[in-house]
Amino acid sequence: MASIWLGLRGTIRDCPGFNPSVDAQEINKAIKGLGTDEKALIDILTERSNAQRQLIVKEYEAAYEKRLKDDLKGDLSGYFEHLLVALVTPPAVFDAKQLKKSMKGTGTDENTLIEILTTRTSSQLKEISQAYYTVYKKSLGDDISSETSGDFRKALLTLADGRRDESLKVDEHLAKTDAQILYDAGENKWGTDEDKFTEILCLRSFPQLKRTFDEYRNISQKDIEDSIRGELSGHFEDLLLAIVHCARNTPAFLAEKLHGALKGAGTDEFTLNRIMVSRSEIDLLDIRAEFKKNYGYSLYSAIESDTSGDYEVTLLKICGGDD
Repeated sequence: MASIWLGLRGTIRDCPGFNPSVDAQEINKAIKGLGTDEKALIDILTERSNAQRQLIVKEYEAAYEKRLKDDLKGDLSGYFEHLLVALVTPPAVFDAKQLKKSMKGTGTDENTLIEILTTRTSSQLKEISQAYYTVYKKSLGDDISSETSGDFRKALLTLADGRRDESLKVDEHLAKTDAQILYDAGENKWGTDEDKFTEILCLRSFPQLKRTFDEYRNISQKDIEDSIRGELSGHFEDLLLAIVHCARNTPAFLAEKLHGALKGAGTDEFTLNRIMVSRSEIDLLDIRAEFKKNYGYSLYSAIESDTSGDYEVTLLKICGGDD
């Protein structure tokens, strides 16, 4: 795993004393016959890491000659089904499917594209691209190219390539140079050189960008966010603001997305499932802390008040606590 995720702060970890064949048997018992033992399914699938769940999937298929995912789909329904299927899907395949979903049909879900491509590490993005091609026999880049346009497309393709530097070391001289380039590309000229924004924001490490933003403020007397809002527009602006937010604090960015998915009329279950599952072994503890700090109540209580039934029970198990 890339160095940026060292010191993981997830809510789900490897289960000690794990035995995939016993778990596969228990899951089969929970699914077959009349009625489903939802509690057994939830307990097993939320108390094992994804790597362990993949071993259960293999054991299940070997023992019963059926795919666990298909049996879950056949036995469950609604958002509960979507959530449990997500739990047994390898992370790169899950992200690939979310990206495909955001681009198929009429209209593109730009927010999902932005969220996934700005919050994954370079190594994760390379795995996602491979998984995308394996599942859809089409490259992720080709689909992004046909579904988006202009500077937004160019920046998404740069991110999807997984070429962002992930060193934790900060180069002070580079930060000053990049800050000046950004200033000259926007505030300091008539018109905007969008390519310079794309190149720096999509390729530099997050610690490096944070330092660059400090230098930018020294040069221009403005926050980089204000300059981006003043100089750019549309989805390209949204994407660059998301990168700035993630460079400053990725868990806060994702807490904001969860807050948006849970507040107001109706729940955005797809965003809720995606973030809860994909961050459960990475930084969900930090996302929880940012949620509480920024909104004054816990993510746990937000899930409790906005969801119900087995779906709620599963999400609360993934969330892992009410602090």
